[in-house]
Amino acid sequence: MIEIERGSLEARIIEVLLEVYPITTEELRKELAISEKMLERGLARLQTRGIIALESLPDKVFIRLLRRDFHFIGRKASQRKSIKRSGGKKSTKEYDGFAYG
Repeated sequence: MIEIERGSLEARIIEVLLEVYPITTEELRKELAISEKMLERGLARLQTRGIIALESLPDKVFIRLLRRDFHFIGRKASQRKSIKRSGGKKSTKEYDGFAYG
């Protein structure tokens, strides 16, 4: 079992590869919205770990997933929405009714 840290570039690449196959390096780069250099580094790390293989054709490079036994570790990235609290003005009118005490 291969452990991959959640939220890392490698995890993002693997998640896309599990959903979309076949995919080229250019399509993957556009899907992840990252630079070409950043993608090359992430693919190189996965290739040295034996997780993916790059298959070069004359005009495209396809990515092939070699293994599927992944275990994603770490906390799941979550986005907490900030709660907008009403900080409106308080009423300045005075109460003219009965006072109980």
